[in-house]
Amino acid sequence: MPHPATAPQYRNQPVIGSYFAEFGSIDSSNNYAIAQAHAGTACHGSVYFAHEQTAGKGQRGKKWLAAAGQNVMMSVLLNPLGLFVDQQFLLSASMALGCIDLLKKHLKNGLCIKWPNDLYISDRKAGGILIENIISGSSWKNAIVGIGININQTVFDPSLPNPISLKLVTGKEFDVIALAKDLCACLERRYQQLMSGQYEILMADYNNNLYKRKQRVGLKQGGLVLETEITNVDMQGFLNCSDEKVRRFGFGEVQWLL
Repeated sequence: MPHPATAPQYRNQPVIGSYFAEFGSIDSSNNYAIAQAHAGTACHGSVYFAHEQTAGKGQRGKKWLAAAGQNVMMSVLLNPLGLFVDQQFLLSASMALGCIDLLKKHLKNGLCIKWPNDLYISDRKAGGILIENIISGSSWKNAIVGIGININQTVFDPSLPNPISLKLVTGKEFDVIALAKDLCACLERRYQQLMSGQYEILMADYNNNLYKRKQRVGLKQGGLVLETEITNVDMQGFLNCSDEKVRRFGFGEVQWLL
């Protein structure tokens, strides 16, 4: 497999956040970024920040519910030059780590990544990432990285099972735009690690921050309920577990039992 470092054109790409657009209200920042990509009017590293989303998107078709003006809700448009389509999880891991890096500037304990890319503080969800890809044949043209992080919100929709925010933990009020721009720098650092081929470092950091690693958890696969121990996540994004058997799960194959 060719190494991304042999494709030095990525070094000339704009940094993440070099173009930063704010929207008072928008249906979905991911939808907007995808439209810009298809229209050819967006460059690599463009960031679209929404103070309010009327139709925010979460994983597996779920809605992302968040109060207006209180959180980080943004999409990053990337052109992953030199990466292959089957390396999508490495990009996902790098973006999750960028978010964790930001949060660690404000919290010392409890931060982790719940596989595949939810942001947790202890056992409560502080944010999530949704990546939508534009692929043409075998060419990975764009990745649209949607990021939602609960910052100043203290009251949540009752349908959400376990939300938490930075303010609820720290008691502090934050400037969401300042945090979003700092997040851009954190994402850029992790993206540069990815593009320079530092896969082992990224995966080691990901697994060091993995929720419930080396702990027994309950997982549900179809009608089967399993009690198993989280081992790690590999570069292809599979969750590896062990009990009386060694198990390997792809995204969407199992549900966590809380």
